[in-house]
Amino acid sequence: MKHIIIVGGGYVGMYTALRLQRRLRPGEARITLIGGDSYMTYQPFLPEAAAGNLEPRHVVVPLRRILAKCAILNGFVTHMDTAARKVTFQPGRGAPRDIPYDLLVVAAGSISRTLPITGLAATGIGFKTVEEAIHLRNHVLAQLDLAASTDDQAIRDRALTFVFVGGGFAGVEALAELEDMARDACRYFPSISREDMRWYLVEATGRILPEVGADMGRWTLEQLRARAVDVRLNTRLESAEDGRIVLDDGTSFDAATLVWTAGVKPHPTVRSGDLPIDDKGRVKATAALAVEGRPGVFTAGDCAAVPDLTRPGEFCAPNAQHAVRQAKVLAGNIIATLRGRPGREYRHAYAGSVASLGLHKGVAQIYGRKLRGPLAWWVHRSYHLSRVPTFNRKVRVLIDWTLALFFRRDVVALGALSHPRREFEYASSPGAAPPGAGAAEARRTDAGLVKGQQAQAEQHERGA
Repeated sequence: MKHIIIVGGGYVGMYTALRLQRRLRPGEARITLIGGDSYMTYQPFLPEAAAGNLEPRHVVVPLRRILAKCAILNGFVTHMDTAARKVTFQPGRGAPRDIPYDLLVVAAGSISRTLPITGLAATGIGFKTVEEAIHLRNHVLAQLDLAASTDDQAIRDRALTFVFVGGGFAGVEALAELEDMARDACRYFPSISREDMRWYLVEATGRILPEVGADMGRWTLEQLRARAVDVRLNTRLESAEDGRIVLDDGTSFDAATLVWTAGVKPHPTVRSGDLPIDDKGRVKATAALAVEGRPGVFTAGDCAAVPDLTRPGEFCAPNAQHAVRQAKVLAGNIIATLRGRPGREYRHAYAGSVASLGLHKGVAQIYGRKLRGPLAWWVHRSYHLSRVPTFNRKVRVLIDWTLALFFRRDVVALGALSHPRREFEYASSPGAAPPGAGAAEARRTDAGLVKGQQAQAEQHERGA
């Protein structure tokens, strides 16, 4: 029986494995999927999960449940040897081991692309994982708790200042949803009004949301500014040391929240072997999603430089729309290879883009048609509901949305989830800090804000 190894459990990895287990003949091949998590995150729903519109568990898909015919290994690939046809697998604990394969799929995805900015690593947080989204939700609500509980104006101003760097989908949607949530939460904080909060969106280019076109991008900019969001175009972050935000236009201020969404880069795993890599760190691929010069090796998604046949000379953008469709072609080409038939090239005309700007607010461009407001918001939800994997998750998401029609948004901050042992430590150690709100904020230093993200990055680098 042929052995297929899939490196990565994101869009490409999960959808490819799902299609293979459905279409392979009994005994034709066995599939092993290797990923850092035991679930796939449907990233377009992260802003809604952060805003409390969706239950966090409903935006992730458990791999072991839907890939019942596949072997799931949690850990990292530390080396890929395409000449010997084997990968080196490192589990969370224990010694690494070599696993041979007949066909290899490199679908490691991407991680946040950061810059050498002073203080960024210590104070910033990304917005690519469900852990980051939920931590950010708890953090924003905790800042409202702090601001409502202190008489120190400097602490209050710092707590109520929120900075997002990057004007693409991730940055705009995250800011819009969280600003909408914080505005709604103000009704429970008599001492805090919307005017007390300061929201910044910092974008290095002269436009936001380029994916929806220039007109819709300008309309979105107007909508955000009408909501008192300070959008800085053609502006870069120069420093964020100790929470002191310094922009290259000369502006400086303190902020307790810094969200970095300024692009992605291929996962370091792709550099851990003998794969051909381009100048942007992506795996060189053919239009048939095969790795150049490596028989039996395939790739797709954010980590791959896949030629865009609809735009000669360019490559497919690193987004979910391409990843899901590439996975379908990739699975078909793997089956064709197993059965001695030629595969087909990936060709996809861009259908358009949709973005949510908060409850009942959105922007979209579908096949050239421009939509905005409640209609665009409805299209955004309808499209992603149709795309979220499994009937189980579709029903759960729909139930969450239905309940939201009858009940107000939950604005409880569960920041203690990041420190579940604090209460026990306080009880067992006389010198431990009290577990109350004040101690929670004292623990919430800028370095602690990204503790989970840094740990994840370290795991990624170990995988490389």
